[in-house]
Amino acid sequence: MATHHLGTQTLNLHEVERILTEKLSLDEQALTNIQKCRDYLDEKMKDNTKVYYGINTGFGSLCNVKISNEDIEQLQKNLVLSHACGAGNEVPSDIVKIMLLLKIKNFTYGHSGVSAGVTNRLIDFYNHDILPVIFQLGSLGASGDLAPLAHLSLPLLGEGEVYHNGLKQKASEVNASFAWNNISLQSKEGLALLNGTQFMSSYAVWCLLKIKKLLRWADAIAALSFDGFDCTLEPFTAQIHHVRAHEGQVAVARNMLQWLEKSEIAHSPKSQVQDPYSFRCIPQVHGATYDAVSHVEKIVTQEINSVTDNPLVFPDDDLILSGGNFHGQPLAINLDYLAIAVAEMANISERRTYLLISGQRGLPPFLIRKAGLDSGLMIAQYTAASIVSKNKQLCTPASIDSIVSSNGQEDHVSMGANAATKLYEVVKNTEMVLAIELMNACQALELRRPAQSSPALESLVAAYREYVPFLEQDRIIHHDMNASVRFMNEYAI
Repeated sequence: MATHHLGTQTLNLHEVERILTEKLSLDEQALTNIQKCRDYLDEKMKDNTKVYYGINTGFGSLCNVKISNEDIEQLQKNLVLSHACGAGNEVPSDIVKIMLLLKIKNFTYGHSGVSAGVTNRLIDFYNHDILPVIFQLGSLGASGDLAPLAHLSLPLLGEGEVYHNGLKQKASEVNASFAWNNISLQSKEGLALLNGTQFMSSYAVWCLLKIKKLLRWADAIAALSFDGFDCTLEPFTAQIHHVRAHEGQVAVARNMLQWLEKSEIAHSPKSQVQDPYSFRCIPQVHGATYDAVSHVEKIVTQEINSVTDNPLVFPDDDLILSGGNFHGQPLAINLDYLAIAVAEMANISERRTYLLISGQRGLPPFLIRKAGLDSGLMIAQYTAASIVSKNKQLCTPASIDSIVSSNGQEDHVSMGANAATKLYEVVKNTEMVLAIELMNACQALELRRPAQSSPALESLVAAYREYVPFLEQDRIIHHDMNASVRFMNEYAI
């Protein structure tokens, strides 16, 4: 397996995706940055008269309580233990691994005050797929993602649980199996581990990578439905889109024409003058989501290449500064926006499914030959409608909410963690809605035989039939829906 030498170089999302399949080490510059910052902080701690938030004080509204040097190690340990207050479902392991990567990345700049020992132990966890058990609920999205990052950090102390080799185990037992001693946290290290936006940003990274794949599928599936419903190509004509010129719209119109190139069905004479909006406006609706994804990707890329803990240490300027880079508002607003954009992909997809089963354009009701005896794909559309409605509920913004915490010291929070976990649900839901449309579109196309779609789409249908056979009579559709999702994850579109 290749090793990526992690440093301060800017990472984009596709580089993150690649790095997640590799081992990690720190490059020389990152090691120098980390050591220089730690040495500077150790020197500062020799002066007992100076007070630095979270380094030799309490936390939150306890910031005015000075802590003696002999208690600083206990202070940092207590911080991690007391803040491990997560609740709800466990964070998926794919996202936990991203959290480890982004927390390590945060330290490479040398502004956090952590030691090389702490950083390298996180790298050990990453390289051996030792993934801490973290919970979805507990972060307010300001002061950092405190509760989830506390759970991420517990195994450094030999506390908490981890997944390793597919099993949930006590962190202390896994550490012992590698002959690793528990870490004794020095000044600032506990706070550096817990402050930061790595919970929010890891969900954001995972969701964006997934959404970019779903965008490709959304266009392909829409093209299948387009021929399944025997639509007219006129709305994809380039001139229409060039006079509006939104990048996403232009790209989607081009994609649709490419998918439908040499389609016998698409190029056959039509009786209708226009098609419903869910077909005619595919470039405008899908394109708006494309543009939203492009915008949010820029924000998230900036965030994962930033330093977001507190206080921040600047050895070259002889400064230790307490600020608010942990505040998740830039992510919270944009993750709410992204959830809305993704939900609209599901919304228009369900409308196309509804039309495919409606018994119009020469198709049998519910896409089954013996409608009445067989219900066909009737209830799959119900499921899609239910999911779309759920998405609407999940798209209520989290970022417009706030709630006072820590005795008023933390009086405005972003709720970005809730925005992130809501987005994850919307993305998974949208994947299922698209899978249901795929199932209906392939069924509709085959009911038009011997007419043929484009070579590209016929190849896609042939591959799909290896997962889901044509529906001749009623069977358990749940299995077909899950197989459709599996196909979308395994087929290289």
